[in-house]
Amino acid sequence: MDKEIYIIRHGETELNRQGIVQGRGVNTDLNETGRMQAAAFYEKYKNIPFQKIYTSTLKRTYQTVKRFIDAGVPSEALSGLDELAWGLWEGKPNDETVIAAFRDIMERWQNGDYDAMFEGGESPNMVQFRQKQAVKLIMSRKEEKLILICMHGRAMRLLLCLLMNKPLSEMGDFPHQNTTLYRIACTDGTFSIIDFNNTDHLK
Repeated sequence: MDKEIYIIRHGETELNRQGIVQGRGVNTDLNETGRMQAAAFYEKYKNIPFQKIYTSTLKRTYQTVKRFIDAGVPSEALSGLDELAWGLWEGKPNDETVIAAFRDIMERWQNGDYDAMFEGGESPNMVQFRQKQAVKLIMSRKEEKLILICMHGRAMRLLLCLLMNKPLSEMGDFPHQNTTLYRIACTDGTFSIIDFNNTDHLK
């Protein structure tokens, strides 16, 4: 194995709790539940000798893994790990209009239109383009054999499709509750999932 990658979603925010969309343009803090989830994840995995932590540029990811950083693990924020930008719908109340708009965009993605996006937002193809740059950088750090990545739900689904060489229409195959863990092994440039949607730390 050339590299082992732990990928987690950030802890809960108040907008998560309310079911309100927060994309790349909404920089929210963890709520009390999110802080408890982060603490539980740290307690479960604090003895894993991570050599590096990568987060998005949004503070909810940094806050989720802050205990590891405070314990001395080096960290770096990469914009390529940011959440997909949902444009004009970010932060809007989750009413029937929003639900209908999201149902439509999800159907377009499911049907293979990966350039579809909301006004002012990003498409899956746009997100994967910046993710490829982030992955290239991370994989170039040969000395970092064991790393932790903290990112966002939709972006995590897109990244897992990228790493597993799956079409983006299959992004829904990757559940992503707050602080869920996917553990990835990379050997000779091939990625494989060795731990799928693990939430044992929340039990």
